[in-house]
Amino acid sequence: MNNNDTLRRLRFAFDLDDHSMMTLFKKGGYEATRAEVSNWLKKDEDPDFQVLKDVMLATFLNGFIVEKRGKKDGQDPIAEKRMNNNLVLRKLKIALSMDDTDMLDTFALVGFHISKHEISAFFRNPTNSHYRACKDQILRNFLVGLQMKYRPGPGEDSAE
Repeated sequence: MNNNDTLRRLRFAFDLDDHSMMTLFKKGGYEATRAEVSNWLKKDEDPDFQVLKDVMLATFLNGFIVEKRGKKDGQDPIAEKRMNNNLVLRKLKIALSMDDTDMLDTFALVGFHISKHEISAFFRNPTNSHYRACKDQILRNFLVGLQMKYRPGPGEDSAE
């Protein structure tokens, strides 16, 4: 998945307005302007669309972690320069204080079934023989599951 799509899906799932988005970027260590946030959220065909770089997605997710859990050992988070789906999944797991069961429940909301062993493989060191790359479909299903959990549609009850 591209970074802009991930950011758009997170914004929708957690019902974040521009000010909230700017606050999360600031907590991650970057003063994003409203114009930057707006351009990152635009559709790819829009002339004002700007690609969200890996380091900026990492900054946003670090801000999300700080917002939900606080700073680790009082230290400001350092954004990774390269992101992949495994890191996005890891950061969301940390921010939302999820364990494997919570993640399985989130996947189940969209009818996507995965085992605990498969989930743990996403969080292993890439040099480990049991490491597994998180494919776009898996991350997309997880983000839709988060949306169903945290922003239920009309007539649905929140899982919170």
